[in-house]
Amino acid sequence: MHSTVAIVGAGPTGLLLAGDLAHAGIPVTVYERRTTTSNLTRAFGVHARTLEMLDARGLADDLAAGGKPVDRLRLFDHIEIDLSTLPSRFPYLLITPQYRVEQALEDRAVTAGAQIVRGAALTGIDQETLRFEDGTTATADYIVGTDGAHSTVRTSLGLPFPGETVLSSIMLADVRLTSPPRDTVAVDSTGGAFAMIAPFGDGWHRIFAWNRDNNVDDSAPVTLDEVRDVTRRVHGTDFGLTEARWLSRFRSDERQVPQYRAGRVFLAGDAAHVHSPAGGQGMNTGLQDAANLSWKLAAAIRGWAPGGLLDSYQNERSPVGKMVLRSSGLLVRMAMLRGAPTRWARNTAGSALLTLPAVARRAAGTISGIGIGYPGAPRAEDRPLQRDGRLYEALRDGRHVLVTATPMRGYADRLHVVAPEEVTGEATLVRPDGYVAWRGPAGDAGAALPTFLGADEARHS
Repeated sequence: MHSTVAIVGAGPTGLLLAGDLAHAGIPVTVYERRTTTSNLTRAFGVHARTLEMLDARGLADDLAAGGKPVDRLRLFDHIEIDLSTLPSRFPYLLITPQYRVEQALEDRAVTAGAQIVRGAALTGIDQETLRFEDGTTATADYIVGTDGAHSTVRTSLGLPFPGETVLSSIMLADVRLTSPPRDTVAVDSTGGAFAMIAPFGDGWHRIFAWNRDNNVDDSAPVTLDEVRDVTRRVHGTDFGLTEARWLSRFRSDERQVPQYRAGRVFLAGDAAHVHSPAGGQGMNTGLQDAANLSWKLAAAIRGWAPGGLLDSYQNERSPVGKMVLRSSGLLVRMAMLRGAPTRWARNTAGSALLTLPAVARRAAGTISGIGIGYPGAPRAEDRPLQRDGRLYEALRDGRHVLVTATPMRGYADRLHVVAPEEVTGEATLVRPDGYVAWRGPAGDAGAALPTFLGADEARHS
């Protein structure tokens, strides 16, 4: 089998990428080792910036309707991050199981024409050939590894994955609570243990818990009593924990591949970076990797990508990966602080800093992704348009969007021109991933477009 793009891994990252490429008319095949879809997974939260990207694909509102919005994150009992003032349609963290996100993305990808091959256990690749456990092979013009922390794509390329294990024997549990905490994501610690509790909104809660005194092998089974004891030790109560539908144990590493691209092979999501679950960044960062890469791959395949566009994936996403490793690692290390005086100082200083508006905005913007941009390409805030609804609705066809009141011809295959609700003399070119490519006087837009959209033969026909 030959595909223009082969994606290894049918998790959220691979499925968003496949949907975008198929929507752009690119033949794409997703190879997945699992034979069935998973219905219980580690990720549980979708941050505001990821919801905006899903909004640009017509998926966010349905997901939000079935999840639990949480507009405050409570850390270590005294520190609270307020998400309610984020400049977004989604000023909250949406608590929803990862399998709901996967299902929405898979439905979109299959509807657009992506092929998903399950039971395809990859054993190795080169620049254009994929080899599978059953002895079959496939070829592709481009290969993207979204196959997780133990990526076969990454190891086949011989790429290093430097870093370290931060914590082992972290417990995960989906449980019922008869007396749950108030509607926030609650994180607290004693130095020797920590526990995070998040509501799904359907009567179930997710608990992440760790006990320094019971650092057993990650393969050891988790008992409900173990989760209950750590929760009570950290929060002073077990919140009436009665039953569990899922119990698991894992280790938390901090690792990042130095290069996200090796020739015609790319890495995204956990195949490129892994970090602690603190802050709920894992799935979100992977989805944002995919949104950054998909339109660039499509542009290269369709022949209009400006020089260096594919390399910009590494240049833009690797620094974000490093930032997420630092921020999530800081939260874990804060949770592990020993000694009551040290923890008191952490809580007091954290609470005081978050009373400063600039610090509060930065904290909320970082954890939600709303405050993250790229050099020369800040996030484009959603805005009303004259005849096309909102900006993020206009992004749903996968093209760049030029917001201007001045008529513009050409580039019809890669540009959607829309008029702002409030007419000004300015024009803004928004990339398909929702970041600003260019902004300037409307009269200069025609001269600026070739830099970002390549040559357009239609303009001269």
